[in-house]
Amino acid sequence: MMNEQFFLQTPQLVTVVNDNGRTSKRCQGQQTTVAETKVAYDLTAQGAAVKISSVVPVSFVRLRWKHHFDSQAQFLADEVERGYGTMGWQKLTPNRIMPWYFMENHGDTTTGYGVMTQPNAFCFWQADPAGITLIMDVRNGGSSVELGDRQLTLATMVSEKYVHVTSFVATQRFCHLMSPHPVLPKEPVYGSNNWYYAYGRSSAKEIVSDTAYLKGLTAGIANRPFMVIDDGWQVDHVIDGYNGGPWRAGNAAFPDMGALAQKIVDQDVKPGIWFRPLLDHREGIPDSWRNPLNGALDPTVPAVLDRVKGDVAQLCKWGYQLIKHDFTTFDLFGRWGFQMRPFVTTGGWHFFNKTLTNAEVVKQLYQAIYSTAAHYHTVILGCNTIGHLGAGLMQLARIGDDTSGKVWERTRQIGINSLAFRLPQDQAFFSIDADCVGITEQIDWHYNRQWAQLVAESGTVLFISAVPGILTADQRQELHKSLALDAQQSSHFTPQDWQLIDCPAEWVNGNQVRHYDWYEPTGIQFSDDTPRSIPFYSIAH
Repeated sequence: MMNEQFFLQTPQLVTVVNDNGRTSKRCQGQQTTVAETKVAYDLTAQGAAVKISSVVPVSFVRLRWKHHFDSQAQFLADEVERGYGTMGWQKLTPNRIMPWYFMENHGDTTTGYGVMTQPNAFCFWQADPAGITLIMDVRNGGSSVELGDRQLTLATMVSEKYVHVTSFVATQRFCHLMSPHPVLPKEPVYGSNNWYYAYGRSSAKEIVSDTAYLKGLTAGIANRPFMVIDDGWQVDHVIDGYNGGPWRAGNAAFPDMGALAQKIVDQDVKPGIWFRPLLDHREGIPDSWRNPLNGALDPTVPAVLDRVKGDVAQLCKWGYQLIKHDFTTFDLFGRWGFQMRPFVTTGGWHFFNKTLTNAEVVKQLYQAIYSTAAHYHTVILGCNTIGHLGAGLMQLARIGDDTSGKVWERTRQIGINSLAFRLPQDQAFFSIDADCVGITEQIDWHYNRQWAQLVAESGTVLFISAVPGILTADQRQELHKSLALDAQQSSHFTPQDWQLIDCPAEWVNGNQVRHYDWYEPTGIQFSDDTPRSIPFYSIAH
């Protein structure tokens, strides 16, 4: 049921930010002109669409509603791209930036406020005791977008109230409402990726050995796993240094990428591969192809987009059945998600094509990768991608920052938090990947066993990153059990205590209850591989 007291009325105030400053105006019916920008508010079957046309470049559009929240309500917010261990329910916090959507819970009532997936603006919400603000960032790079004669739908807003269901179920239903047309893998995806013990120090020979180990761990499982070759195979790779392209050949340790894919297939395992599409340091690439912010490739240049498509096609032709594309958010905007509070990039620069919003630039890149891979029936896994823009353009998405094969605390803080608070997006936006179980001598099996079990029982993507030979026979059997369960992804444990803590330890599936022990005896251990808490910042415009 739509919340008619909120979205089916026009906002009270519209604010437009352009190169001349900020101008606010009270709404005048379904269309208001502010600072030479027409802002239309059109009711649709889904909610309310915000459309703009502007004869001058524009940076931000803000809508403001009067609204009252109960003082005892709690709020859940999403992140711009991946989770960084900071998601969770909080009391009303006016300066909290809530990207894409937020949930409000009070008693047995939970209400979602958000925008449909694949909007044409970066969207952020703020809630305070006097009302709600929606900020739509329509910039191109760090500059105002030049729309020309286009009328652009920035976003379609939706709101729905849920009564007598848990806050988790309500959030899950709201994610399905925002994303009605996901693309999903034809069968569950799971397997291995050696990054969290090799960290780029690998070879074709080692990948073949890892594949044999994975084959043994998954013996008897009908749905076969993936062996994903991560960073380190590309021709110009430098350990602890450069990790970009070109992507059309392997290095001395990976002399024949097509033959390697076949060797994986020969062991009854599916081959997958990682690449970073927008980083290429080769001389001879025209300066006009490069992003002025950081020198990465600019996908608004048609020749660059063609090159990315060609790279994807080459990976598919080699025989890789899963492509993991990475670093695109950072290479486009020069910031990680935790730095986008709220601005996705610094000011003073623009892409080659100045007529597209940043959200359109991102979607154009995702579409190019997805459609090229789809021609070869290859699955796409997005990493460092923006879920609200990628829903429908990738079958799988890494929902959190890196876990670890070195420090359990990093996996505990980021992996469990991301899984718990992004779990409602699973099968609604895409199939979610909370990242690997890093199985090394540095991580106590007591914790890795629980992490593998939880991912499998949540029904989401389970990748392991295991040093061959370090597990005992009993431990291999425990891991086999988790992999076999994940090959079906039919179990659906959800966090019971997610409104009480940011690292849920009590998970339920009907009458089944799991209690997890996430904390090392000495407490939280900090190291260079451990994330720190990240503060929220207020919006500057």
